[in-house]
Amino acid sequence: MKLKINTDGFEGYAKRALERARKLDRREAIKPEITITFDDPLAMVEVLTAERLRLVQKVRTKSSSITALAAALKRDPKSVRRDVLKLERAGVVRTRQQINPVHGRVKIVEPVAREYRLTAVL
Repeated sequence: MKLKINTDGFEGYAKRALERARKLDRREAIKPEITITFDDPLAMVEVLTAERLRLVQKVRTKSSSITALAAALKRDPKSVRRDVLKLERAGVVRTRQQINPVHGRVKIVEPVAREYRLTAVL
């Protein structure tokens, strides 16, 4: 599955929806994908900071706990936890609970797609 992140606001969303509807009318196959649309590039970079993009890159290679991500990225676990929450709310990553035999449960961060495409239009 592919995740597309755009900055073309409602106009871009409406254009893509109309294009998908036309394909469905023609009975064309539509590839499954997830699209996140921001109103403008500034809104996108508020969510997708350099540190958060590094986090997404790390998660794409291997799903990890927040503690493991913090260690791998050499960052404070509280900051990583906040970043994961922001990215999860935006739909860029997802989390799941996993049983940790030593300490109860651990939150695992994983990608929502195999491929991420970011498009910013000024």
